[in-house]
Amino acid sequence: APFLQDALGAASGLNLLNASLVLALMSVPTICSVSEDALYSVPRDLREASLALGATRWQTTVRVVVPAALSGIGTAVMLGMSRAIGETMVAGGAAILPTSLLDPVRPMPASIAAEMAEAPFRSEHYHALFAIGIVLFFLTLAFNVLAGHIAEKHRQAGTSSL
Repeated sequence: APFLQDALGAASGLNLLNASLVLALMSVPTICSVSEDALYSVPRDLREASLALGATRWQTTVRVVVPAALSGIGTAVMLGMSRAIGETMVAGGAAILPTSLLDPVRPMPASIAAEMAEAPFRSEHYHALFAIGIVLFFLTLAFNVLAGHIAEKHRQAGTSSL
């Protein structure tokens, strides 16, 4: 945040660009860890069969191992994206519409957390906060449905099933 303030002249370190960078870097270990597990869970028989047919290690990795682990890799990406969406509280809490990447923002989860205690019970404000929660629920549902579709589409048959 201090580097972005100095280099780009941002008024605050809690801006859209900084939050995007932090969330992207934060989701990388999750994606790498789950993808690694998916790659290691590919049966050894597939690797050995490919190598026995004369393929190099690189060809085996690209043409056999990665396609067999594709559903796990897709799931890892979806899990990383879901984690990034859930951790948007790092973006700050300015209740304004941003006009550039250097403007502060208030993500939907931060709005719910910051305003729920002050919203009068059953007021329009109260119902608007619940509507934000419903939008977040449907976003999460869409990610899960998409992850399930990707996993089902790339499911392998036989010994390579993950």
